[in-house]
Amino acid sequence: MDALFHLGRYFLLIKSLFVKPENFTLYTKEAFRQMDDIGIGSLGIIAIISLFIGAVTAVQFAYQLADSFVPIWWVGFVVRDSMILELAPTISCLLLAGKVGSNIASNLGSMRISEQIDALEIMGVNTTAFLIGPKILAAVIVIPLLVIISAFLGILGGLFAGIFSGYMTGDEYIMGLQDAFVPFNVFVMLMKALVFSFLLTSISCYQGFYASGGALEIGNASTRAVVISSISIIIADYLIAWLLL
Repeated sequence: MDALFHLGRYFLLIKSLFVKPENFTLYTKEAFRQMDDIGIGSLGIIAIISLFIGAVTAVQFAYQLADSFVPIWWVGFVVRDSMILELAPTISCLLLAGKVGSNIASNLGSMRISEQIDALEIMGVNTTAFLIGPKILAAVIVIPLLVIISAFLGILGGLFAGIFSGYMTGDEYIMGLQDAFVPFNVFVMLMKALVFSFLLTSISCYQGFYASGGALEIGNASTRAVVISSISIIIADYLIAWLLL
């Protein structure tokens, strides 16, 4: 029953976002601020993680091919499709669920406990549209861009790792990258990024917006936001793969 209560309140929260902004300029300004916070603030860690994920994937697959009859240029093929279809969207969004999701939940939770949200509601401000709408809008725009960068850097990391480890030449890796490329895979990656970004921000906003109590409850809300967002991303990952592939 408790789960149904939260699920129903979550959908009501999402429904309340679909209203015309009371102050379009302020709404747009806040959305751009959130884009900068989510995008620029997460670019460094996404770049480092993606480079090394691509590098590790390349080295491990090259090691497995070392004593086989499979041509070594398949490493480029495997790294490319692994990054596009799975690693870039899923790992990046799980990482953002921890970084961005916990930040959103603690931020909104602090506003709720310090009664700033109550003060805005007394002044007649639609708090869900004003506080949550720009965050979700910014996330669904910026996070797919971060995922594209992640896929590119992961493939680049695989190239560097393959060459420096001595398993293959750059030409062999590029030959694998060019083999049997399916543009539809890029669409699947962007669809995953879009769905995952909506889930991680909306769930985190819900947890923070309805936080109550003191500092301990804010911490609990942040933890719940990360855990539930991560589980939702994994389930959505399976459903999208099942439906589109």
